[in-house]
Amino acid sequence: MDSERIRELVYKSYSSKPSYVEVMPGVPEDYKRIETLGQLLEVNYKYVSVDEQMRRNLIEKRRSMKNPYPGIIGYDDVIAATDRAILAGHDILYIGKIGQAKTKLAETIARNLLSPIPAVKGCVIHDIPTLLPADELARLLAGYEPEHTTLEFHICNECEYRIRDDGLNTRIEWIDGMSRYRYVLATPDISIKDLVGQIDAAKIAKGATLYSIASYSPGQLLQARHGILCIDELPVLDPRKQVVLLSVLQEGKFTTGSYPVIFKPYVRVIATANPVDYTHASKIIEPLVDRFESHIVTHYPYNIRDEMAIMVQEAKVYNSYSSVVLPIFMLKIIARITHLAREHPDVNKEKGVSVRMSIHALELLISEAMRVRTLYNDGVAAVPRPSDIHAIVPAAKFELSELEDSSENRRRVLQQIMEESLKQTSIEYIMDVTQEQLASIREEFKGRSITVAQTTLWGDGYSSSSSNSSKREGMNDHDGEAYSMQLSRFRTLPTLIDNVMLKVEREHLEFMEYLRIHGIDTRLLEIGEGGSDSVGEVRASIFELVLEGLRHIRPPVLERREKGVYVAT
Repeated sequence: MDSERIRELVYKSYSSKPSYVEVMPGVPEDYKRIETLGQLLEVNYKYVSVDEQMRRNLIEKRRSMKNPYPGIIGYDDVIAATDRAILAGHDILYIGKIGQAKTKLAETIARNLLSPIPAVKGCVIHDIPTLLPADELARLLAGYEPEHTTLEFHICNECEYRIRDDGLNTRIEWIDGMSRYRYVLATPDISIKDLVGQIDAAKIAKGATLYSIASYSPGQLLQARHGILCIDELPVLDPRKQVVLLSVLQEGKFTTGSYPVIFKPYVRVIATANPVDYTHASKIIEPLVDRFESHIVTHYPYNIRDEMAIMVQEAKVYNSYSSVVLPIFMLKIIARITHLAREHPDVNKEKGVSVRMSIHALELLISEAMRVRTLYNDGVAAVPRPSDIHAIVPAAKFELSELEDSSENRRRVLQQIMEESLKQTSIEYIMDVTQEQLASIREEFKGRSITVAQTTLWGDGYSSSSSNSSKREGMNDHDGEAYSMQLSRFRTLPTLIDNVMLKVEREHLEFMEYLRIHGIDTRLLEIGEGGSDSVGEVRASIFELVLEGLRHIRPPVLERREKGVYVAT
């Protein structure tokens, strides 16, 4: 194709309306078939800005009753504020303590509210060739050397030469939102060059001229081009480096070093800050604070149910060896531990207690159930129990303020919190027990006891071979009869266990429905059919819960002695 026909094609494409129907803002309905620059020009492609992509995608999802922020739970107020910021085209500063899903929100916005864009294939800064001035693009397509008519940077030197060499056959690829998302953790070693780019010695060694655009290597701002740049813990960034962001937020452009070039990253910036740093003088320079149009305060889950849902959603559970079932009351115990820690007078409120503590505690709890029961008993489901709760100690991530922040003091405070959570949760499940039933249970315990041990199963005791049994760490030859055998000597207690089991099953169904609303996999909550092994192990966990409830109810019916022996008070 000669130069004149190429020029006509370019100018016609630039001046004409799109010849396609959009499936998303700026995305042709058959966009995956558009694989070359020539095909892009033929459909008169028109770029839609990041702001407009986010705004229109949000509107479309809201109108079609789709969740724009899947995986974000218990944040109705924060989501409403985020909606407003996106509709207004604002850069966002999320202000909150550790573990409040600030960066997860930024990722979710990038994944769900950015449209795919057509970029030169393999370009790390997502160069869109049709953003070149028409004259410059026509010149490259005709095979001429790059010639810049303005100081504005449009596409990188490598892409210019690729277009010059490949012409209309220049390959393009459609880049999704997450590929245009860049995360920067503000640390002291982050440099200005990391943000804006630098002269690349390797490119100079290959022949690029010093201070020419050919010697430039892009920083994070351009690597997030046409997308979102997330700066985590912005106040930690040195004030000199914060200045770099001023012109980006105010004018949408920046310069770097001695390059006589204006860079436009076309990004939306989302930053995070801890409330302590945000309010501290000079942590964020005042002009930059003002440039973030929306300051949105985040928080921890207000209620136990939302914390539980986040735990199920985020916990890594490796259940290839055996089935795993999470009794809902064990989720409550873990979630309540975290909530109680946040309210504890000795725990540092400024630092906060992350949701990650709940998530990691749940992972350890499941691992403990596998370690002490499942690994040595073929076919036994991994079902966490109250007796496993000590295993969560390594996940306790909080600092003390009123007491010396020593490991011994933290462990002591955690032990108090765990005991209180177990007390509150266990009592919740036996609140319907009548005084007559309690009196009957106390009477039946006269001269009898029940022994609870982590390694005792519900049904047949240890089903592993003697060779495996010998490998169990810290286990005696006989830690007690199966729970079902011990329970068989009582009349009223089995009825109480059955009633709590029914309550647990109802709660599982209700909670699983809540999880499905949020698109969360519910398989870990599935107890199974009656008579299955998982049901027996869930009963074993309920058995321990009920005994704890009878110990904590007022007046107490049982007391727990050493080695897990429960007797009447």
